[in-house]
Amino acid sequence: MSKKKHGASATPATQQLTAAGVDFEERAYEHDPRAESYGLEAAQELGVEARSVFKTLVVELDHDGFGVCVVPVEMRADLKAAAAALGAKKAKLAQPADVQRLTGYVLGGVSPLGQRTTLPTVVDESAADLERVYVSGGRRGLDVGLAPQDLTRLTGAVLAPVAAPLRHG
Repeated sequence: MSKKKHGASATPATQQLTAAGVDFEERAYEHDPRAESYGLEAAQELGVEARSVFKTLVVELDHDGFGVCVVPVEMRADLKAAAAALGAKKAKLAQPADVQRLTGYVLGGVSPLGQRTTLPTVVDESAADLERVYVSGGRRGLDVGLAPQDLTRLTGAVLAPVAAPLRHG
């Protein structure tokens, strides 16, 4: 695993961070394609608490639009709460083809930053309690750590309670 500031792993996400003058760190690790949860794998490989690593989910809203929901990897998105935060009544996870078309990223490497299409974004309010959050840097095996305030500012996100416990069974 490498830990560097503004390294050579340029992705649209790291390019946006650099252009905005944001203090961030790139954290790369060897991604295991057999990992059951890319987010939990990232937390383990980065050596950080899972509550500080956030996954980026694209949701399809009932008014024919899309949005982005960013929640801790140890949680799931509460789709009803996400819809409400994004100004809709209902939301469902977007189809993989739509995710890739809208964001420009491959599944497992979707960053809330530097997306091809600017979408309304909600970040779970738990991020506000953290000094640093980690999100995908735009490819599998690359995360970026930054202040949650910078994440919300650059994505135009609202903070709302949109995370719920994972369902088991």
